[in-house]
Amino acid sequence: MGIGATAGVTAAGGFALSAQASGGSAAKTSNASGALVFDKDAYTELTTTITDAAGDDHEVKYHFYKAITYVTKPVDEKYQSLNISVPVAIDGRTVDATGAPILLANAVGGYMPSSVADATGVGGAAMTGAPGAATGDAGAGASASAAPSASASASASGGVQSGGNAMLDGRGEMVNLGKLALVTGYVVVEPGARGRTLVDSSGTYYGTAPAAIVDLKAAVRYLRANKGRIPGNTDRIVSSGTSAGGALSALLGASGDSPLYDTYLKEIGAADASDAIFASGDWCPIADLEHADMAYEWNWGANELSSGSLVDQAVSKELTTAFADHQASLKLRAKGFGTVTARNLDAYLVRTYLEPSATKYLAALSDTARAAYLAANTFITWSGGRATFSWKDFLTHVGARKKDAPAFDAFDLSSGENNLFGTGTTKARHFTPYSLRHEGSSGARPAGDLPAKIDLMNPMYFIGKHHPGRSKHWWIRVGTKDSDTSLSVVGNLALSLENLGDDVDAFMYWDAGHGSNEDPADFMAWIAKVTGYRVKK
Repeated sequence: MGIGATAGVTAAGGFALSAQASGGSAAKTSNASGALVFDKDAYTELTTTITDAAGDDHEVKYHFYKAITYVTKPVDEKYQSLNISVPVAIDGRTVDATGAPILLANAVGGYMPSSVADATGVGGAAMTGAPGAATGDAGAGASASAAPSASASASASGGVQSGGNAMLDGRGEMVNLGKLALVTGYVVVEPGARGRTLVDSSGTYYGTAPAAIVDLKAAVRYLRANKGRIPGNTDRIVSSGTSAGGALSALLGASGDSPLYDTYLKEIGAADASDAIFASGDWCPIADLEHADMAYEWNWGANELSSGSLVDQAVSKELTTAFADHQASLKLRAKGFGTVTARNLDAYLVRTYLEPSATKYLAALSDTARAAYLAANTFITWSGGRATFSWKDFLTHVGARKKDAPAFDAFDLSSGENNLFGTGTTKARHFTPYSLRHEGSSGARPAGDLPAKIDLMNPMYFIGKHHPGRSKHWWIRVGTKDSDTSLSVVGNLALSLENLGDDVDAFMYWDAGHGSNEDPADFMAWIAKVTGYRVKK
């Protein structure tokens, strides 16, 4: 059954929570092999108090299924296992979660390994990168508990550490989506996954790309193969993740049932079932890595580092120039802008995201607080209940950038992403022609296995192919002061999906840093809306 499942008792009837929407059809078969059949009786019944997004406490009784290994040929069960939490009573009222949506909440940060094996209840997966957390890479066999690179630092704008997957609300307090989903009445699945720092006794890295996304897909396949056995609606799986976990959540949403992963999934003994998910929730996704250095310099190239110095301007300008070609290749269109190019992308982001974000923030303040904020931030014009400003002034307002240039494919191979694309006993490799040629000859090319692996790690690759198995519902968020990546990454992700006709709810939190989640209650309500979930009392 797994490496930590225990037996328990079953639930009784009462008021019910049920899904009214009909289940979607899977692109693959849904037959669980004997080794991957979910044991509905292998749980511990737990009771805990959970504070909801409104600040109210609730007593929640739930069934906790611990450390279920979700593949038949695991490389490392510590990471290739998942926990399931099923609500059975909230504040004394019995819950029937048979048709409830399933929140698949990954806890990956910095593309590091994530394990749920030691969790003692819902929300127990390590939330890495929180303020005050340790820094440095996890060693062999260690769980993800640190920021990914030597350049990582705590956010001056209230965010979590660079590369972390912890979430902070508008008050700077931790947000745990697993707990919030459980108290809402949803089934919660928390999957572990291999990550880039895992090393075996021979010195071989066994969690580098594409291990993390392969494991998350295998977890989804396990759930869908056990349709009718696992409580909850396995046709209504909604993923969530932050930072690298946000990118993986987006990748899950973009690449459902792609045959490009089949060989990897077969190697670990994944279930023969669909790995498509219904909806994707993505916070500050560290995505589109092959173009991330270009996008970062286009966005933050003129901003100084926290030391007060500028990055190498020759490097920054070369990458910014290259970004223009990339942006043009996307052929994205937006109402009122036509084709969104590097020339009007700044205006698009200001009008579509930044000004509405500032407007919402200022409108929520008292008259006195608003006047004080505007007096301290004179670059904003407040007129008719609306904030306006220029892109240049916005960049000045944000201040220091977090990362050097290049931000992701570091010349000295020191970034977490360099490690992500390591292979065998080689810890880190260049994955962009620019950095590779900067360190070698002008004709140098990435290793032959890299192009395919880069595609497998990039949701934009599948979106660009109009992949038919993708999710059609998207929740995308980032803070306006999050310089862990370029704001254009989030803007392009959302716009590319909108251009395909998908349902996209995208927003940027004003003055918020990396890992911000200022509207978790709205996300819970959004899950109910898009899944067709209704409450029966």
